[in-house]
Amino acid sequence: MFERFGRLLHRRRKPLLILTALFAVLSGAYGAGVFGSLTPLGFQDPGSDSVRAAHIAEKAFPQRTPDAVIVYRDKDRTVDDPSFQRAVVRQLESLPKSEVTGYLDFWTTKMPAQVSHDRHATYVALNLHGSSEKAKEDAYEAVKDKIPAPGLETLQGGTVPTGHQASEKIERDLRTAEIISAPVLFLLLLVVFGGLTAAFLPLLVGVLSILGSMAVLRTIANITDVSVFAMSLVTILGLAVAIDYGLLIVSRYREELEAGYTGEEAIGRTLATAGRTVMVSGTTVAAALAGLTLFPSTFLKSMSYGGVAAVLLAVLFSLVALPALLAVMGPKVNAFPLRRKKAGRSAAGEGAWYRFGHGLMRRRWVVVVGAVGLLLTLALPFSKIEFGSINAQQLPSSSEGRQVFNAMEHDFDGDAVKFIDSLLVLKSDGTSKEQGAALKAYAERLGATEGATSARITGVEGTTARVSVTFDGNPVSTHARDLVNRLKEVPEPPGARAYFGGESAVYDDTLDALGETLPWMLLYIAVMTYLLLFLAFGSVLLPLKAIAMNMLSLTATFGVLVWIFQDGHLHNLLGFDPTGNIEPNMPIMLFALIFGLSMDYEVFLVSRMREQYDKSGDSTEAVATGLQSIGRLVVSAALLMCVPLAAIGMSEVLTIKLFGVGMVFAVLTDVLVVRILLGTAVMRLLGRAAWWAPAPLARFYDRFGIKETDMPTETDKRVPVTAG
Repeated sequence: MFERFGRLLHRRRKPLLILTALFAVLSGAYGAGVFGSLTPLGFQDPGSDSVRAAHIAEKAFPQRTPDAVIVYRDKDRTVDDPSFQRAVVRQLESLPKSEVTGYLDFWTTKMPAQVSHDRHATYVALNLHGSSEKAKEDAYEAVKDKIPAPGLETLQGGTVPTGHQASEKIERDLRTAEIISAPVLFLLLLVVFGGLTAAFLPLLVGVLSILGSMAVLRTIANITDVSVFAMSLVTILGLAVAIDYGLLIVSRYREELEAGYTGEEAIGRTLATAGRTVMVSGTTVAAALAGLTLFPSTFLKSMSYGGVAAVLLAVLFSLVALPALLAVMGPKVNAFPLRRKKAGRSAAGEGAWYRFGHGLMRRRWVVVVGAVGLLLTLALPFSKIEFGSINAQQLPSSSEGRQVFNAMEHDFDGDAVKFIDSLLVLKSDGTSKEQGAALKAYAERLGATEGATSARITGVEGTTARVSVTFDGNPVSTHARDLVNRLKEVPEPPGARAYFGGESAVYDDTLDALGETLPWMLLYIAVMTYLLLFLAFGSVLLPLKAIAMNMLSLTATFGVLVWIFQDGHLHNLLGFDPTGNIEPNMPIMLFALIFGLSMDYEVFLVSRMREQYDKSGDSTEAVATGLQSIGRLVVSAALLMCVPLAAIGMSEVLTIKLFGVGMVFAVLTDVLVVRILLGTAVMRLLGRAAWWAPAPLARFYDRFGIKETDMPTETDKRVPVTAG
C-alpha cells in the first residue's frame, strides 16, 4: 500500500508541489491572525458549580469579583491628598461605559483594606463588559491605555490583565524561540546530513506544519474557545515532530539512492519503510493527544486541538509534499555536500551501534536493573506533588500583573480571594421575612463549620443571595479544599440551591473534574496504543513492553519536575520563582504528549528491528542490526526535537517554562535511557517471543496489519516460536 502510494506521488509530483505552495500561502495569511482569536487561561471546568456560581455573581453582584485590580501609587502623596483622589477619580470617570461596567474605589467604599499600609497606594476593583473570558479581554484591550492616571504610578493586574499579559508574553516568547531554534536546527541538520540541500528539507516540513496548524487553530477558535497556551504546542511540537519525520524520510531516501534505486522505485521504497513508520508514529502521537478532549477544561481541549493538528499535518507533509519534492530533486538531494562521502555503509555485523547493541544485550540484567533503578529514583519526588491554581505567579517579577499580586499580598490588608462564596438561588424574594430568617440560619450553619472563621450574608438581589465564608490559610490547599466539601454538605435553606464559588471552590472543582476523567483517558490511551502497535508489529508483547517503559519514563519526568518547579531546585539557574505547587492540568497535558512522543521513538527503533527480523529470523541479530541502522538517526532526531523545546523553556511564563524543561528532560531520558539502553536489554530478554502472536491474532495481523508490503514475509511462513 505504502509503496504504491509512493509511486503515485512520484507520478503526480509537480501538481502536488503547486498545491503545497498554494496551501502555504493561504494558511500563512489566514493563520497569522490566530492570536487575536484565542482566549487567556481556560484551566477551569466550564460546567462546574464554581463557574455557575461566578455567572450568578456576575449578574447579581458584579462588584464582588473584579475582572481587574488597578493599583495607583505615589511616592510623595498619600491617598488623603485631594490631588491624589482627583487624579484617580477623573481617570476612572473617563473610562467608556461600553467597556467598563463598574468600579469600586476607596473614596466610594471607605474600606481601609483598599489602602496600603503606608497610605501611599490604593487599589481599584474594575469590572469589564462581557460574558466570556475572550469578551472581557477585548474590553480590557480597548481601555488598558486609558487606565493610567497622570502623575501616578499605575499597575494593572487581576484576572483579565494578568491573562492578557501572559498572552502577550507567550507570543513574544514563541517568536524568540523560533528565531533561536531555526539557525541551531539548520546547523545540526547540516551535521547530520553533511549537505546543504538535505538539511533544508526537514525545516521546510516544519514550516508547513506550523502554518497549517495556525490556520486550523484559528478555524477552531471561531467555533469554540481555544486557550492561548495551545499556540506554544502548535509552534514547538509542529516544528519538532515535522523535523523528526522529515529527517526519517530524507535519510531513508538517501539510503535507497545509495543502494542503487532511483526515480519511482526509490520513492516507493522510502514510503514503504520510513513512510509507514511515520504514519504509525504520527497516528500514535495524535491518538494520545486526542485523549485530552475527554477533559472539560478549555486548556486541555485546546492543547489537544493544537497538538493533533500539528502532528497530523507533520505526517501529511512528510508523506506527500516531501516525497514529491524528493521526486523532483532526485540525486540532487545530495547537492552541496560539506564532507567527503564515505566509501560505503557498514556491512551487517559492523559498526559502533551494532557492537554497542550486542554489549548491552550481553549485560542485559545489569542494564535493566541499573536503568529501572535510576528511573525509579528520579520518580521519588513525584509522590509528594502538591497541586495549585494558575495566577499571577506564573509571570516574571517585572510584569505588572505579578507586581499587583505581590502588592496585594504584602502592602494591603485583607486577601481579596480568601473567601468561599455560597451563591444561592432562592425559591422566593430574598428580602422577605421568611427568606431572611432562613438565610441567617444558613449563614450561622456555614460559620460553625469546622475550618471556617466566620460567615455572613454579603448580598441579596431578588431571588439570589450570597453568603461569604472566611477562613485562615492558603486558599489553594488541601485545608481549603476540605472546607469547601464540608460547606457543600451544610443543608441549604428550604427550596434553595447553593453553588460555591471563589478560588478554593474553583480549585476543588478542577481537581474533581480531572480525577473523574483521568482513568478514562489512561484507559483510552493504553487501548489505542496497544492496538496501533500490534497492527504495526504483529506482536502481543511489544505493545505491553512499550507501555510499561513509557510509564517509567513519565514518572521519572514528573519526579524531576516536582523537584525543580515545586521544591525550587535550580530556580536561579532556570530563572523562575518557585510557587510550591504544580498546576494540575500541566501533568495531564504532559502525560499525553510525552506518552505519544515516547511511542514516536519506539516505532522508529522497532520498525527497523522488525525489518531486520523479517529478513533474518534472528531476534538478537535483528536488534543489533536495527540499532546500527537507526540508532544514530534516533539520537539525532531527539537532539533536534530538544532544540525548540529548550528554546521555549527559556520563556518567562512559568507554565511554558515547565512545559519546555519537562519535555527536554523527557525526550532525552526516553531516548537515551529507556529506548536505547533499557529497550535493547529487554528485547534480548524477550528473544524471539518479542515477535510472537497467537495464531488467530497472527492471521489478523497478516490481513489487516500496517506492514511494509502486502506480500507475506519469510517469517510469516515460519512456525510460531516460544521465548528463547
